[in-house]
Amino acid sequence: MILKLLSYNIRYGGSAREQHLSAVIRKEAPDVVVFQEATQPRIIELLAEQTDMRFWGARPGYSLGFISRVEIAHHEWHRPPGARHPFIELVPASLNLRIFGLHLSAIHSNWTERRRVRELRALLTGIEQHQQGFHVIVGDFNTLAPGELLETRRLPARLQMLVWLSGGRIRWQTIQMLLDDNYVDGYRILYPLEKGFTFPTWNPHVRLDYLFLPTVFVKRLKDCQVVQGYTEVVKASDHFPLLAQLEVD
Repeated sequence: MILKLLSYNIRYGGSAREQHLSAVIRKEAPDVVVFQEATQPRIIELLAEQTDMRFWGARPGYSLGFISRVEIAHHEWHRPPGARHPFIELVPASLNLRIFGLHLSAIHSNWTERRRVRELRALLTGIEQHQQGFHVIVGDFNTLAPGELLETRRLPARLQMLVWLSGGRIRWQTIQMLLDDNYVDGYRILYPLEKGFTFPTWNPHVRLDYLFLPTVFVKRLKDCQVVQGYTEVVKASDHFPLLAQLEVD
């Protein structure tokens, strides 16, 4: 079967934008949604109701949450040493798949990039026992992939200053660490020539949202698209969501 997985940063908990968010989710019809900035459980519960998703999970103040139309046999938040946000683990019932959702530290600088490396290393250490099985890592990585350029002139002045103070050139290491660990960048492997910008929705110029899976399972990735091109998705959040289609047993 094909499982549709949506990764979505809903900005500040999604408050006052619930109708736009649910409209996007209904239009894309995913089986599972992994949220970032899902800090208000009542909103996640409401989104589950509005989109006919039976299963949901969120915790006050925690960034990661989910809704799902397929049964989730197990879900758990993990906070390994070095991680700023707990990551979430989802195990759909009767499917040979684990989903790990994350949200790495924000702001473009060499200091925060080193923090993101520590956070990702903590996650990879935490899921080491599952790395031989079929799994995906999705979420807002708040970083750029190797070879992709940050247009600093399009950043707010205070963020341009941070880039300058950290040396003027950021060494993007977080995504490279995953690639070196035999993971595949789902969007880039399918669309090598597309920009794939996911942020911000009103002036997209960076790709911050990703899906990774082990190289040995790359044939199970049937599609991975940035959801954009209509009014509701622009109004719903500052991030465009990422929609993947996975072949699962």
